[in-house]
Amino acid sequence: MQLSVKGKQLDVGDALRTHVGDSLSRILDKYFGDAIEVGVTLTKEGHRFRAQVTAHVGRGIQLRAQGEAEEPYPAFDNAAEHLAKRLRRHKRRLRDHRSDSAAEAEILTAQQYVLADPGGEELENNDSEGKPAVIAEMTTEIPSLTVEQAVMRMDLADVPALMFRNSSHSGLNMIYRRADGHIGWVDPRGNRG
Repeated sequence: MQLSVKGKQLDVGDALRTHVGDSLSRILDKYFGDAIEVGVTLTKEGHRFRAQVTAHVGRGIQLRAQGEAEEPYPAFDNAAEHLAKRLRRHKRRLRDHRSDSAAEAEILTAQQYVLADPGGEELENNDSEGKPAVIAEMTTEIPSLTVEQAVMRMDLADVPALMFRNSSHSGLNMIYRRADGHIGWVDPRGNRG
């Protein structure tokens, strides 16, 4: 496992790096044993500390968790606890996903754009005739998944939405977390085969 521990407005010492490495190794070895890379960012915000953990554990599987506390060690421990809880909740499905990964269809690539906030200053100075300004452009993968797998990946990555190719009919679908906490699913093809 490749581990990166960074501090923002905070000096990360060897003792904290060792604590982070030992904790993450214990958690990830319990569920995976072969995590590819893990990044931990500790930030001091006023009198509180925030820890963000991002782990790439397999093809297309990203895990994200964060925690806050009055000290850096408990902040990281909270984030690690959230990560372990997500892994524990999805352990069976992750194990099943590993055996199905060879049967997965090819992954599509698509362009992803980040648009400027329409109320922001960047747009006022832009002469694009009312079109939003593109402030970032990157390539992203659109995996072929079942709806259950897509919900699992969205939950593990702690993202608000996920686009995927529905493996039952090869159409593009979107799932998202609604304001009430439930999951919304957009399927333009509906139940048609």
